[in-house]
This record gives sequence, C-alpha cells and structure tokens, in this order.
Amino acid sequence: MRDCSIQLTNHAGDLARVAQALAHRGVNIKALAGMSIGGVAMARILPDDIVGARSAFEAASIRFTESEVHLVLLENTAGVLATVTGRLGDAGINLEAIYVTGTADDLVELAIVSDNPKKAKKILEEF
Repeated sequence: MRDCSIQLTNHAGDLARVAQALAHRGVNIKALAGMSIGGVAMARILPDDIVGARSAFEAASIRFTESEVHLVLLENTAGVLATVTGRLGDAGINLEAIYVTGTADDLVELAIVSDNPKKAKKILEEF
C-alpha cells in the first residue's frame, strides 16, 4: 500500500483542490492526515487506488511524493504506541509519518511510513 504526501500552499481551498482532483477520478480517500507548521502545510493521503491518485494529481498539476505504507492493527490501550515505536526506534528505523486509519471496538489501525520499509515491515509483523 502507498500513500501520497503533498505540500499545500496553506491558503484557503488548497486541500479542496486536492480532494476535487481525486473525486474527479473516482478515487476515495481511505485516510488523511494534515497539518501546518511554521506556515508550511502538508497532507498525507491514503487513496483506495494509487494508480488513479497518480493520474488525478498529474492531470491537476499537483506535485506529490509516494511512500510505502504499512498498516498495523493494535490494541487501543495505553503504552502500545510506545512499544511499537520503541521497537522501530531500537532498530534504527525513523518514522516519516504515522496516522490513524480506523478504530473498531478496542482496536486501532495505524498507517506507518518509515525510512526503511522492508525492515519496518518485519518488525510490525510481530504485532
């Protein structure tokens, strides 16, 4: 699975422009994380169709980068995130993004993007 990282202009309507490009191509957003720090706005989008997302962004002249994403389903309890990120950190894996993709009952699903996807996948399979 892959996500798209987009640097926004931090102006009203810019995220709408991105969402409209995806909608125009019939691409659904499975998960979204966005924030602005120091005047720089970023969005990470997990599309249901990466090929369609690429096409949508290219047609709308929206610059983006792609990253490999690993989904992990965890118990939604105190300390679990510390355990997972601690294991990744101990292995020398730097996190580039982490965001919630869903919750159900006492479980939470996280999308994790790292600087070493192969190594991260191996560790995350233990959870």
